[in-house]
Amino acid sequence: MITKIRKVKFEQERKNPLYQVIMECPDGKQLYVKFDYTYKTKNFWPLEVNYNKKNYGAKLAWYTNKVEKMTVALFLETIAKKINKKYDFDLKQQ
Repeated sequence: MITKIRKVKFEQERKNPLYQVIMECPDGKQLYVKFDYTYKTKNFWPLEVNYNKKNYGAKLAWYTNKVEKMTVALFLETIAKKINKKYDFDLKQQ
């Protein structure tokens, strides 16, 4: 993953854990992604995406395909693993 995490807000007390992440892109612009993990489907889902202060709704594939060369699911899972490790949070124990 070439995008760097700069700021994190993590809400693990909710029904589904909620992640809010501000990242620095390789081109120097800022990417904000709000996403959650849904236990029922066992997937991460983007809820809100902003790139360079422009709202993209919940669409993230354009960025992950073009810049990161990976799927949205893998991109969000990679971010979540780093955050979960930092906060000592295990999705499987919930």
